[in-house]
This record gives sequence, structure tokens and C-alpha cells, in this order.
Amino acid sequence: MPDVRRVVLSLSDGRELDVYTAGDTSWPLVLIHNGTPTGGGFLTQHLIDAEARHLRLASYSRPGYGRSTRLRGRDVAQAAADAAAIADHLGADRFATWGISGGGPHALACAALLPDRIVAAASFAAVAPYDTMGQDFMTGMGQDNMDEFSAALAGEDTLTAYLEQAMKGLKEASVEEAVEAMHTLLSPEDRAVFTGEFGRELVQTMRDGLETGFYGWLDDDLAFTRPWGFALGEIRVPLQVWQGRHDLMVPFAHGLRIADAVPGAERHLSDVDGHLTLYARRVPEVHAWLAEHF
Repeated sequence: MPDVRRVVLSLSDGRELDVYTAGDTSWPLVLIHNGTPTGGGFLTQHLIDAEARHLRLASYSRPGYGRSTRLRGRDVAQAAADAAAIADHLGADRFATWGISGGGPHALACAALLPDRIVAAASFAAVAPYDTMGQDFMTGMGQDNMDEFSAALAGEDTLTAYLEQAMKGLKEASVEEAVEAMHTLLSPEDRAVFTGEFGRELVQTMRDGLETGFYGWLDDDLAFTRPWGFALGEIRVPLQVWQGRHDLMVPFAHGLRIADAVPGAERHLSDVDGHLTLYARRVPEVHAWLAEHF
């Protein structure tokens, strides 16, 4: 398994990004956007798969997560500029990208706004833009996410109060405690995979993301419910959209809306997956597909 390197990247605007890399520097680059509320880093199984395919991986903590400087008021589109800066730092003119859950919109931003640099992109269980879903945005969500997004729609002060309490249940949680804290969001399919090494590493990425506070989480939620700064219909690079029907975090309708909005999107709308099962089981298929585009 390749060594994981963690560096702090200084940006031209004075901010810093918490960046993780793994793999040979001569291999094609795949930039990963992790979910909400997690920092950078990788799952071991993804590292092993990428090394077997000779893919170099990078991930980062979005602003406000981990050791990355907060950027208050950021929109989803901001991810494209940060991704480009990371790729520049790593010497990659062209790269692929994928995002899971709250990372999905940020991968879509790269696909839309960096068409000359992104060779292909994939989203796993990505939330769709609020302004395209309206009242259907929360339909089918578990109660915790309904409460969280209701707080986001009420404004920053309400969401801050909500997340102060929510963070207490996750920041130092064991796998078992995290499962209990997230019980309204876990379908039987997702509960079955939230265990063992996968569960431990997923919980660790949440701890890493929240090590300096919940502001990355706060700004993600606000960004999801406000204009994203681009339209899904602008995406022209090859795109896979993955969504599970048994998803209580980001319901099936979100994946369908994204797939319908992007011309030529390759649909993987699964009747057997939930939310976490995509992360636990489907990444090798995406890595194989991305590798074909270099």
C-alpha cells in the first residue's frame, strides 16, 4: 500500500488547504472529494485499488475542515479553484475526480468549471441543487438530515446551534456510537457495511474533519441550499452518476435529478445500494472507468 503524505498547501489568497496524496507521482491523478462532515484522507481499500491500477490519489479537507482555512460564504463552485490549485501543486495538467455524498456536488463543480482539465468525473450519492428540487429536496431523508437541512434553510445562526449539538455525538465517537448517533440515516443496507475497518476509517475521517470545529460542515450545508455558482447542464466531460435506492441520507430522487440534468451522463441508479454501500463497494468500478480516460 502506498504511503499517504499530508501537506498544507498555501494558496495565493492567503488560505491554506489540508491536502493528502498517495501513489507514484508519475501516475495519473484522481482527486477525491470526501463527504460531509469529513476531512481529507483515504480508505485503505481505495488506496490498494488505486495502486493496482497505477492511479495517484489526492484528497483534501474543504475550507473549514481539518487544517484548511475557513472560507465563510463559499459556494459549491469554489471547489473548482481549490481543485485546480491542488492539481497545479501536484504537477497535473489533466486529472479525474470523484466525490461522495457532500463531496459529490464539489466533484460536479470541477466537471462543470474545469472542462479543459477534468478528463472524467463521478458522483456517488450527491445531493442535488436545492433550487432544482424545491419541496422535494428533503422527501425521503432520515429525520436527522431533515432537521439539519431545515436548520440550514433557516439561516446560519440556527444551523450553528444545531451543529454544536450534532458535533458532540460525532467528534469523539466510536463506530458503535456513530451508528447510534446516525441511526435515522442508516438503512439496513448501510448499517450492514458500517462496521469493521470501513467503519473505523469512516469515523476517523469525521474526527479529522471536525478537529478544529464544525465550520466546514456549516459552510457545506449552507452552500448546498444556496445557488451553487454553476448549472449541472454545463457539464460536458464524461460523468458517471451513482445513486442507491436505499439511501436515507441523500434520497434516490437527487441522483435521478442530477442524471437528468447532465447531457450524456452515465447512470448507475441502483436498486440494491444505499448511501454508504456505494462508498464501501463501488469505488473500484469508478477507478477502472476513470483510468480509461487518461
